[in-house]
Amino acid sequence: MCSLYLHPTTFTLLGSYRLLPMSVAATSPAVGSFCLPRFPRHTPRFRMAVRSSAISVGPLLTKLKHDCATPLPVLRHVADAMAADMRSGLEIDGGSDLKMILSYIDSLPTGNEKGLFYALDLGGTNFRVLRVHLGGKEDGVIATEFEQVSIPQDLMFGTSEELFDFIASGLGKFAEREGGKFSMQSGRKREIGFTFSFPVRQTSIASGILIKWTKGFAVSGTAGRDVVACLNEAMERQGLEMQVSALVNDAVGTLAGARYWDDDVMVAVILGTGTNACYIERMDAIPKLQSHVSSSGRTIINTEWGAFSKGLPLTVFDRDMDAATINPGEQIFEKTISGMYLGEIVRRVLLKMAEEGALFGDSSPEKLSTPFLLRTPDVCAMQQDDSDDLKVVGSILHDSASVESNVSARKIVVEVCDTIVKRGGRLAGAGIVGILQKMEEDSKGLVFGKRTVVAMDGGLYEHYPQYRRYLQDAVTELLGSELSKNVVIEHSKDGSGIGAALLAAANSMYGHDL
Repeated sequence: MCSLYLHPTTFTLLGSYRLLPMSVAATSPAVGSFCLPRFPRHTPRFRMAVRSSAISVGPLLTKLKHDCATPLPVLRHVADAMAADMRSGLEIDGGSDLKMILSYIDSLPTGNEKGLFYALDLGGTNFRVLRVHLGGKEDGVIATEFEQVSIPQDLMFGTSEELFDFIASGLGKFAEREGGKFSMQSGRKREIGFTFSFPVRQTSIASGILIKWTKGFAVSGTAGRDVVACLNEAMERQGLEMQVSALVNDAVGTLAGARYWDDDVMVAVILGTGTNACYIERMDAIPKLQSHVSSSGRTIINTEWGAFSKGLPLTVFDRDMDAATINPGEQIFEKTISGMYLGEIVRRVLLKMAEEGALFGDSSPEKLSTPFLLRTPDVCAMQQDDSDDLKVVGSILHDSASVESNVSARKIVVEVCDTIVKRGGRLAGAGIVGILQKMEEDSKGLVFGKRTVVAMDGGLYEHYPQYRRYLQDAVTELLGSELSKNVVIEHSKDGSGIGAALLAAANSMYGHDL
């Protein structure tokens, strides 16, 4: 899961940090991107003859805060339920909401890796290619380069061969520009870490069967096939001396990339438009695993925690939004904590307040009835507004929903934003503690008793300071001041790209003696 979608007008930061328009996801999103909107230079004139919003919407706001509350007992229940669901998912496939997918990654980067490796990231309407030159323990990552390529829309509805031939051609052109600090030892194939962000049933470190295309793709001839074989065959048709050595998702890539720099990294979490988490698990703690043997005794488990649902404080707005999605009853945790949905929940609350509490005056703004009109980057920007008259809040309401507002109404809007985001951040923190708690119970003191790092990536976490603070607050409350000092939550920006290349290196057919 890698390219993320919010709305037809959403923009996302990718690659060289150019702003690129994205389209609406056809399914539950993957994870990663999120950015603040640009604001127009003009400020709309606001109608001040609006009756007092605070009086008429007070009961609605009070109920919202009550229903979204995340006191310590609620957080503890969520953390316990997350740990229990993890165990059930490891016992047997389908044992819980959490899929607990085996990554088949036994060899994590150690820092000894040397040589030139590539990464390919396919997860949406663009794909990205990256190369990294590794210098071992002494020199580390010597140099990196990457490039992003847009996928023509007709290929999203074409054949498997057409799509993978296009990708292989882009890879080939990128490889042709090797030079300077990047050089390949003669007689060896270039090895690739392949980040593939569509539903896959992984069968080995370098193979996985596509379950179905999502995110607007309807490519024929791929479902039920090994996506790595599809890419390898396309590279052969293009005459490329390249081969996939590792198939990963972006959470796994983030963990591997962060662990390259820090041996204490044990968990990786993506909080962007979508969300996911993975962690390092002992092989003897996976009862459903029967035949796989690991030389290290450990592997990475992809939790797919967006599907978690137990004990979450949900409101009528969450339930109505869920019912309107293409996957009602699924991905409830993701719909509560991730960037795809926070703005939509806020919009539904504001619409109710406008219709029943005259938040914006006597007339209900018709445009505010448009689903996903208000985006999470808008919510973030409104929460950052520290001006006396909340000018940014007024501008966003005017430009996105054609709403005219007074200062009283804008203050209530900010309270609504804070309520929804506080719940999301604190529940994400409880989820992290649930993962750590499960690991601690199995290791008997080897997690909380020492420095343990959680690597975070995704634009929601990166760009939303209040969300980050609420997440950290929840972790501290659940663990207590002393234990929480050992749990370090660190941002690992764009770690999945380098992580995929590092996993190709760690699982190289040539070993580490490059």
